[in-house]
Amino acid sequence: MAPQTDLRRIRRLLATTAAATVVVLVPTACDYAIASDRIPSSQTQLGREGQQGQVRNASSQSGTQDASTTAPTTAADAPEQTGGAEGEKQQAPASSTAQAPADEEKAAAPTSAQAPASAAEKPAAEQAPKPNNGLDVLAQDCSKSDLPPHDGFQKGDRCVSTAFGEVGGAAENPSLLITDAPQAVSAGQEFTMKVSTRNLIRDRFLGAAAGGYYLESSVLKDGIQRGHFHTACRMLTTTDAAPDPAPAPAFFLATQDNKGGAGEDTVEVKVTGLPDKGLAQCAVWAGDGSHRIPMMERANQTPAFDVVRIKVD
Repeated sequence: MAPQTDLRRIRRLLATTAAATVVVLVPTACDYAIASDRIPSSQTQLGREGQQGQVRNASSQSGTQDASTTAPTTAADAPEQTGGAEGEKQQAPASSTAQAPADEEKAAAPTSAQAPASAAEKPAAEQAPKPNNGLDVLAQDCSKSDLPPHDGFQKGDRCVSTAFGEVGGAAENPSLLITDAPQAVSAGQEFTMKVSTRNLIRDRFLGAAAGGYYLESSVLKDGIQRGHFHTACRMLTTTDAAPDPAPAPAFFLATQDNKGGAGEDTVEVKVTGLPDKGLAQCAVWAGDGSHRIPMMERANQTPAFDVVRIKVD
């Protein structure tokens, strides 16, 4: 027991020599500071508290406020409570233990800069519009067409560059219906068909023969289509196959009477007579100012057209 007592006294004597103590202890503190730079602030604070907790307790008990005496007391008293040299060996694992979670966090968890970036990129990618909505669009204008431009006259093998124009809402899209027509007529006999139109202002008609065909974009007035409607009757040679589209119909008329509108009204169309016996197909369909069937908001809406068949004796 005597040798241990002498050893303690020697250590306390050395602790009172401030100059020697500073030279010995400062490198130890700097080594810890260098290691603590690689530890998060919360871990560093915890490590400092672990090392200095006993010092603060000893200082509070002794009432010592002098920093020059507090530091030597720490170095001298610590071996008494932790086992001398063994206490110094325990400090190194403590700093390593504090570093390990920090290294694991860096390896396992994404950085604060990466996480928000990846979270922000996904919504941005979802909101970014895709070219042509991601669809394989063949053409949107005549820039790549080999055909000559359409000139407003009724010619085929041309490319029409006129923009589609305005399209109204579903509830305002045009519709029409044949509400009355004979089931049979005699050849050459004049007869009347009644046509009801809705959401069609019948005030716009560019003469196709004058060069107004497919020349004008669709135009709305207060959300309602401006245009007219057509009536045509053609003779069917068979009902087992689609008819030849090329021949002109037996009867054709465009109705532009400056009436119509958002409400429904009925127009009487007089057919001057069909010359041939057989089965006639009489159709009506709406047109915009340049004779195209008006566009609709949705693809599953029925276009503004109707058709009946009349027997011609």
